[in-house]
Amino acid sequence: RESVAVLSQKQPVLLVFLRHFGCTFCREALKDLSERSAQIESYGSKLVLVHMSDTKTAERYFAKYSLSGVSHVSDPDCRFYQAFGLTKGTARQLFGLQSWIRGFQAGVMDGHGVGVKQLGDGFQMPGVFVLRDGKVVAKFVHKLAGDRPEYVDLLAEVCEIPG
Repeated sequence: RESVAVLSQKQPVLLVFLRHFGCTFCREALKDLSERSAQIESYGSKLVLVHMSDTKTAERYFAKYSLSGVSHVSDPDCRFYQAFGLTKGTARQLFGLQSWIRGFQAGVMDGHGVGVKQLGDGFQMPGVFVLRDGKVVAKFVHKLAGDRPEYVDLLAEVCEIPG
C-alpha cells in the first residue's frame, strides 16, 4: 500500500478525516461522499478516508454506504488527525445548540440515526484536505461537529476536470 504522500504525487487526494462511526455526522458524510464519488473521480482525485476504528469495522460501514474498496487509514490514536492540526472539540463545538439542531436534522429527519455506540474518540473533530505533490492545497476544518463540507467545491478550487 502506498502512503498518502506518495499517492498525492500521482493525483490529487481528497483526504477526509471522519468522526467516529457512532456519530450521525460521520454517517451523513459517508452518504455525501458516496453520492459524490463520480464527481470526485471526475477531477482525477483519489478519495482516502481516515477513521479511528479497526479495518474490519470501517469496511463494514463503508460497504453500507456503497464505498467498498475505498482507500482508508486506520488511526485509533489520532496521530494523523493531530499531524493535520485537527483538535479535540469543545463542548460548544460538539454539543452546542447548532450541533443539536443539525444532529436532529441529520439523524432523525434524514435517517442517519443517532449513534449509541462510540467507535473512536467522541471528542475528535473532523476535517477535509486536498493534497497535491505532498502538500495541502485546500482544506475545510470543521468549526462545529455538524458542519457539512462541500467536497466537490473544495476540489474545484484547486483541480480542473481532465479532458
